[in-house]
Amino acid sequence: MRIALAGAGAFGEKHLDGLKNVEGVEITSVISRRAEQAAAVAEKFGARHSSTELADALARDDVDAVILCTPTQMHAAQAIACMDAGKHVQVEIPLSDSWADAQAVLKKSQETGLVCMVGHTRRFNPSHQWIHNRITSGELNVQQMDVQTYFFRRKNMNAKGEPRSWTDHLLWHHAAHTIDLFAYQTGRIVAANAIQGPRHPELGIALDMSIQLKAETGAICTLSLSFNNDGPLGTFFRYIGDTGTYIARYDDLVNGREEPIDVSQIDVSMNGIELQDREFVAAIREGREPNSSVGKVLDCYRVIGELAASLEAQDGWS
Repeated sequence: MRIALAGAGAFGEKHLDGLKNVEGVEITSVISRRAEQAAAVAEKFGARHSSTELADALARDDVDAVILCTPTQMHAAQAIACMDAGKHVQVEIPLSDSWADAQAVLKKSQETGLVCMVGHTRRFNPSHQWIHNRITSGELNVQQMDVQTYFFRRKNMNAKGEPRSWTDHLLWHHAAHTIDLFAYQTGRIVAANAIQGPRHPELGIALDMSIQLKAETGAICTLSLSFNNDGPLGTFFRYIGDTGTYIARYDDLVNGREEPIDVSQIDVSMNGIELQDREFVAAIREGREPNSSVGKVLDCYRVIGELAASLEAQDGWS
């Protein structure tokens, strides 16, 4: 499996680190906004080609699939371009920053029959897989999820503390993880509400947001998001169920009393991103629809689109 990576920033390298552990995978091309960064990452991971243009990778015969870790605003158009070029594609979360664009990507995937997968990593984290297995076996019914997504990000910086060329977004990016996970664990979302704090004068986005969700099963979710939080960073999920309470912190899981739960045997790795990439490669090889295919996660973007419209109506901006 010959893969090109577009977007060689902090998260792009996490994918490359994960792919090193997948048998029969070769990184053949690395694309980045800066030529020197693309070349350096290509050398580090043994890719024979680097460029600043995605089209250069799409034109190559030694590229079977593409992983997109580019700015949010480019995701939908680039995913469609990959499929137009006959390449399977995994696009990092979010799929798009509009409901119309999300639908356009689904349409293209249906037309081409190529694997189009979205990086909804929470479906793959061993902690959330453990919960999902208990739900599907009938051992647990989730009654409420309480989720906190907290960062300290008042400037355009990535996870490495390096400047970004684009602005991250609480709703279209970070809330997408929880909205999709809540639906994956409890059922289709039938009600959603959101409010947000003031817009940052430089970034032009709200740095604080609160979202309420309700699933068709009756389960509810409360999601708090902030780029103003100066403290523990990341996303923390509390599952309140009929037979237990559990707290997931990425790949780790504890019960409501903070007692660790062993999830080391859930899958072949404890790295959710590696597991996500393994699913992408396996789906291509097996000719099947992957978990977190564009079709399976599309409804998340319907909900986000509705919330975005609601916020725009409330405040006059989204």
